[in-house]
Amino acid sequence: MFVFANFLLAVAKIADILLTIYLYILIARAIISWVNPDPYNPIVNFLYRSTEPILSRVRRFLPDMGGLDLSPIIVLVAIYFLQSFLVRSIYDLAYKMKLGMGGMP
Repeated sequence: MFVFANFLLAVAKIADILLTIYLYILIARAIISWVNPDPYNPIVNFLYRSTEPILSRVRRFLPDMGGLDLSPIIVLVAIYFLQSFLVRSIYDLAYKMKLGMGGMP
C-alpha cells in the first residue's frame, strides 16, 4: 500500500508543478496582451496557442464587459483553487495512507 501512497505523492507533485507552469504562462499571456505583440513571434504564438483553448471556454460564460477580459483572472483563481484543494487533498490522502501503514504488522 505504501507504493500507492508514493504514487499519489508523485501525482500530486506533478499536478502542482504543471499547474504552476500554466499559471506563469497565463500571467505572461496577460502581460503581453497589454502591448501590441508581433503575432508571428514564436513566443507570442506559443502563449496564445497554449492559453486560448481554456480562456475561450471561460469567455463563453462571462458577460460582455466592453473590451475588458476577465477570463485570465477566472482561470488564475481556478488554478489556485485546484492547488489549494485538489493537490493538497491528494497530498493529505497519501500521507495518511503512509502513516496508517506504519502501525500495521
